[in-house]
Amino acid sequence: MTLAIMLAAGAPAAGLRTGTGESLTDRLAAQWRQAGVAQVRVAADLDELADLADRAGGPVLVSGVDLVAHTAVLRHLLTSPVGPTVALVLTDPPTDGRTVLREERGQVVEAGRPEQLAGAATGIFGGAVRVGREDVPALVAAARAVAAGRLPAGAVAVELVDSAGLVDSVGPVARPDTTAGPVVDQLFAALTGQGALVLAHRVRLLVAHRVDDAAGLAGAEAAVAAVDEDRAELRLSVKEKDDFFTTYFVSTWSPYVTKVCARLGLSPTAVTMVSVVFAAAAAGLFAAGGRPLLVAGAVLLYLGFVLDCVDGQLARYTRNFSAWGGWLDTMADRAKEYLVYAGLGWGATAAGFRYGWALAIAAITMQTVRHMTDAWYGVLHDEAARRPKNVGAGGGGIGDRLNAASTRVQADTGSVSYWLKRTVVFPIGERWALIALAVALFDQRVALVAVLTWGVLAFAYTGALRTLRARWMWVPVLDTVDATLHRDDGPLAARFPVARRPGPLGLAVLAMVVAATLLTLALVYGDGWPRWTVALGLVGLLVAAAGAGAAHNGPLDWLVPAALRAAEYLFAIAVGVIGGAPAWLIFGYVFVLTLHHYDLVARLEKRQPAPPLHAATLGWEGRSVLLALATIAGIASIGLATLGIYLLALFVASVVLAWVVRPARTAPLPAGTGGQATL
Repeated sequence: MTLAIMLAAGAPAAGLRTGTGESLTDRLAAQWRQAGVAQVRVAADLDELADLADRAGGPVLVSGVDLVAHTAVLRHLLTSPVGPTVALVLTDPPTDGRTVLREERGQVVEAGRPEQLAGAATGIFGGAVRVGREDVPALVAAARAVAAGRLPAGAVAVELVDSAGLVDSVGPVARPDTTAGPVVDQLFAALTGQGALVLAHRVRLLVAHRVDDAAGLAGAEAAVAAVDEDRAELRLSVKEKDDFFTTYFVSTWSPYVTKVCARLGLSPTAVTMVSVVFAAAAAGLFAAGGRPLLVAGAVLLYLGFVLDCVDGQLARYTRNFSAWGGWLDTMADRAKEYLVYAGLGWGATAAGFRYGWALAIAAITMQTVRHMTDAWYGVLHDEAARRPKNVGAGGGGIGDRLNAASTRVQADTGSVSYWLKRTVVFPIGERWALIALAVALFDQRVALVAVLTWGVLAFAYTGALRTLRARWMWVPVLDTVDATLHRDDGPLAARFPVARRPGPLGLAVLAMVVAATLLTLALVYGDGWPRWTVALGLVGLLVAAAGAGAAHNGPLDWLVPAALRAAEYLFAIAVGVIGGAPAWLIFGYVFVLTLHHYDLVARLEKRQPAPPLHAATLGWEGRSVLLALATIAGIASIGLATLGIYLLALFVASVVLAWVVRPARTAPLPAGTGGQATL
C-alpha cells in the first residue's frame, strides 16, 4: 500500500485556489486518491515527512503542492513498471530554485541546481517521486539531512576554493540558501545524492506543470482541459521509440485493437496467450508446406506479432502491470519465434532439403547467443549510466567517439540514420516481417537462410561496436550480481581450481572454440568420426569452469554468459551429430536449454530472484558431462531426450512454484480467516 505525502513547505502555490474554488492542495490530494493512492497525508515540514515515511510499511510517494496535471499523469507515475523509485520529469524551464536533472537511458544520474549541472540538464524535477520500499530509508535520511541544513553523504559535492583559487577540499557541505525554492526540490536532490537508483518518468501528450501564482495556475488548467485524456492515454500505450516495421506497419492500427481488448475486459496475459496460438498455428502451416498454407502462415505470423505488440499496449493503457506478465511476455516472445524456426525446419526437410533442421538449429543457437549479449550489454550500459564519473577510464579514443555518435543518432528521431541504426540490428519486428515475406514469396529454406544471414551480419556489427564502447566504458557488471547464477555454473564448476589467467572470458571463449571445432570435425567426417573424441572435447569445454571463482571485472567480462551459452549449445549439437541423434531431437534439446537460460535473463531484467529449482539443473558443465557419457556409451539420443525432458519438467515446476505456489503462500490473508491459511 502506497502512502502519499504532500509537502507544503516552501511552495508559494500552497494557498492558490483552482477554477472550481477548491485549494490546489485539496484538488491534488483528491487526484492522488483517484490515481490509486490509498492514503494521502500533508506534511508541514521535512521532519514530519521523515516521521511519516519512517513508519510507512511500503512505497512512499512524495509530491509538492504546486503540481497541475492530468490525473492520468499521476496514475502513470504511481504504476510505472520501470523500477521501484521513479521521478516525474518535465521539460519546463527551471525557475525559483527548482531542481534540474540529467537523465541517461531513463536513469536520473545527477540532480541539483542549474549552475551545479553546468548546462548538462535534460529536464527538471516534476515535483513528485515514487520511492520504492528499499529506498525509503534513503528518503528519510535525505529529509532529515536537508531539514538540518546539510547535504547527506554522497550528495552533489561542492569544491571549497580559497582566496588563491586553489581547491581546499571536496565533499558534501552545507547547502547555501536552503530555504530558497520549494523544499520538495531540495529533498529530491538529496535523495539522488544518497545513491538511490531513480528512474525518470516523462510526460508525453498529457499535461503537467508546476505553478507559482494564479496566472500560472490558470494557464496550466487551460492546457489540461485542452487535451482529451483518454485519447492521449491510448496513444501513449504505443512505445515512444520502436523499430521501423513496428512503427509503420503495426502501431498505426494496433491501438484500435488495444481499445477493443480493453472494452472486452481482456488482460494482457490473455492477449499474450492468443499471440502464442497464432504463432504456433503459423509454425504448423510452415511445417505442412504448400503455397496456400505458407501464405496463410505468413498472415498468421504477422497477426501474431500485432497481438504481441497489443499485449504491451494493453498493459500500458489499463496500467495492468505485474512481474508475472513481464516474465511471461519475455518468455513467450522467444518461445513463439523458436516454434516458428521449428516449423520452418520441419517444412524445409519435408520438402526435400536435407539441411532444413540444421538451418533451424543454427538459427536458434545464433539468436539465443545474440540475445544474451543484448541483455548483458544493456546491464553494462545501465551500470555505466549510474557511475558516469568512471566512464572513460580507458582514455576515450574510438569508444568515446562511437558513444557520442550513437547518442547523436538516437537523438535524431525519424532521420534516415536513426532508422538505419534501429533496423540494421535486426530487431524482432524485422525478423518476423522477413520470415513472413520470405516464406510467402519463396519457401521455408529461403526464410531460414535469410534470418541466418541478416542475423549473423547484425551480430557482427553490434558485437564489434559494443566491444569498442565497452572497452571505453570499462564498467564491470558481473561482479555486481550473482555471477555463479548467471554463468549457470553447477556443483562441478565450484570444485575446479581457480585460473585467473587468461581470465573468465578467455577461458569461456576457449571452451567455445573447442566445442565449435568438435562440431566442425563431426560435420565434415560424418559417421566416420569416432565417439571417443567427445571426451577430448569435454576436457576442452570444462576449462571454462576454472574461471568460475575468478573476478569478473574486466571490460569485456559481460560477454561471459553469452560465450558459455555458445559453448554449451555447440557441444550439445556436436555430441548429437556424433551420436547420430535425429536433428529434430537436437533442436528440441537446444530449445529446452533456451527456456532455462531465457528464464535467467528475464529474472535479471525484472529484478527477480533465482528460479526455485535452479540448483537441480546441474549447471552447464554437469549437463555437458552427462551428454558426453551418453554419447560415448552409444546412447546419445536417449541422453538428449532424457536430459531434455528432465530440464523441461524442472522448468515447468519452477514456473509453478515461483508464480503460483509461493505468491499464494505470501498473499495477505482475507478478513475473518483467523490467521489460518490454506493452500
